Amino acid sequence: MKTYLKSLLTFLVILVLFSSCAEVTNIEDCVTDEPYGFFFGVWHGIIAPVSFVRSVFFDDIAMYGVNNTGGWYDFGFVLGAGILFGGGGKASNSR
Repeated sequence: MKTYLKSLLTFLVILVLFSSCAEVTNIEDCVTDEPYGFFFGVWHGIIAPVSFVRSVFFDDIAMYGVNNTGGWYDFGFVLGAGILFGGGGKASNSR
């Protein structure tokens, strides 16, 4: 058990050290247009897998719209991703 806790603590310390090196972009640099709302969140959730793959290869493509309206955009994003992957009802269908 002590080995597990020591490994977990080491992992957490390394995770914090590496996350402190992350570059931060000012939101003012991203805000050039009207903020994205609920329907853009749904659309971004649906195209999230494609956006992710393309963002790995291209620096000007993002998976998530930083300039958004907040909770409604987030709700739309999660809803769009749920639509794409079949939603929670698919998990309960065990036939």
